[in-house]
Amino acid sequence: MKRNPLVFRSKPVLAFGRALGLAAFAACMALPALAEVELDGRNATPEAIVRIAHGEPVRIAPAARQRVREAHAVLLDAARAGKQIYGLTVGVGLNKDRSMVDASGELTQEIVEASRRFNIALLRAHSGGAGPDAPVADVRAAMAARLNALLSGGGGVQESIVDAYVRFLNEGITPAIPSVGSIGEADITILSHVGVAMLGEGDVYYQGRRQPASAAFAAAGVAPIQPFGKDGLSILSSNSYASGLASLALVDLANLGRHSKLVYALSLQALNGNVSPFLEDSLALRPFPDTVKAGAELRRLLSGSSLWNQDASRRLQDPLSFRTGVFLIGELDRTQSELRALLNVQYNASDDNPGVAIGVKPRSSRWQEQQSYLARGGAVLPTANFVPLPWVLAFEQTAIALGHHSLASAQRIGRLNDPNFTSLSRSLGTEHTVHAFGAMEKPAIALAAENKSLAQPVSMDFSPSSGNIEDVATNAPAVVQRVRKQIDNTYALLAIELVHAVQAAELRRRKDPAFTLSPATQALADALRKRVAFLEQDRPLTGDYRAAAEVLRAYRP
Repeated sequence: MKRNPLVFRSKPVLAFGRALGLAAFAACMALPALAEVELDGRNATPEAIVRIAHGEPVRIAPAARQRVREAHAVLLDAARAGKQIYGLTVGVGLNKDRSMVDASGELTQEIVEASRRFNIALLRAHSGGAGPDAPVADVRAAMAARLNALLSGGGGVQESIVDAYVRFLNEGITPAIPSVGSIGEADITILSHVGVAMLGEGDVYYQGRRQPASAAFAAAGVAPIQPFGKDGLSILSSNSYASGLASLALVDLANLGRHSKLVYALSLQALNGNVSPFLEDSLALRPFPDTVKAGAELRRLLSGSSLWNQDASRRLQDPLSFRTGVFLIGELDRTQSELRALLNVQYNASDDNPGVAIGVKPRSSRWQEQQSYLARGGAVLPTANFVPLPWVLAFEQTAIALGHHSLASAQRIGRLNDPNFTSLSRSLGTEHTVHAFGAMEKPAIALAAENKSLAQPVSMDFSPSSGNIEDVATNAPAVVQRVRKQIDNTYALLAIELVHAVQAAELRRRKDPAFTLSPATQALADALRKRVAFLEQDRPLTGDYRAAAEVLRAYRP
């Protein structure tokens, strides 16, 4: 998505500052200035969603507004034509066999009011979850993801509904929504809380505290929505809670991928390892594309290192946790790339049921293919587009890749502590230490074990619901949250590896003054040393590992 020039609108920016609280807002303002993110239903990226999640205001592209108007007109024309429309003229879920609003013919005021009552009841009846409230950034990501999807036109909502999303995001009004309750076949019991808040009911986070939505509306001058047609269903029935979480995970994962390469390269130098497994001709013998790319990146990161020089003490074959690193890195890059491609589809398309299609015509004369279409063009189509399975499975594949990474990282830490592999001191100690890093393999093994557990698939752990109609699911939010936890754990694990690798590299330099880290990895080692000192004497290491994790997360090569 094209990043807009810095455009300030004082009211949205200040409103978000109030929502965060003055201290948090001051911290935000120490970062790059808030800029508008333009959403058009076609070009949103995970990075754009994350920018909004972290406070940047939004605006809607004019073409997207026109698309929303046209889609809503198609929906109303279908209702006038007497089409059966799930969530408008008939109920939802088990109640899909019940007629709710008879909209055949003219949409009288009586019908409009009946539709509003149905929409409001629909939102209220689906608002039920468990667990603590979702963090503000998570909810903003969900709202941004849903807003952009609605701008694709598939939801058929009134233009006032997309305006409500914009107003909430720009005024810093964040619905209080439970974090647990979706089984990943549209996050209906979670997202309905957004609609309830837009009615002026329930609670929201505003001006740094949780308060009734009605109070926030009065303070911000916001009016409740008047849902009609398919508005209620379009607000609650999507996967935007899970996909919003996914955007936050994917951006963190991209940073983690860059940092993991640097830490691996540092560890390989600390070991005085062999670069042969990722030489260009070595990989050309079995050229998996992402492995080849990873090899090229590792060669770049290690340019200028002593590893390229002759050393009679260097082993021909390193432990597999080092030797196979290029494949681990390549697979994490591959799964991340595939996940990004699938999420780009998710963010810029409609997962509505039914979905509104503008300007389409029947593809054949078969009755079943014609029944949902309008004579003037357009259709309201029953779909299964609420199924997020393609990108949920991609997340589970990413989880497995992270599990492999974590296990290898823990093993590399152990090998660095072992003089049989490094020819350095035991546990990377000095003459002034008693135990040095001897016990510190345990935290790494614990983190790797948890990440291995989190890598186990959970998308198939479901049971039928809603009168046995909804008899498959994906657990999308749980899948994504497990990966987010893995990312946090991996940063903690890489932090331990980083501390050990830099210690080993400096011990090696003491032993051989000609030993040289590559410039790319020396820069990371220097950044670490600003926060974590060389271990000359035994000391508690928890603070060192936490500081190293902060260094890694903030490090921009």
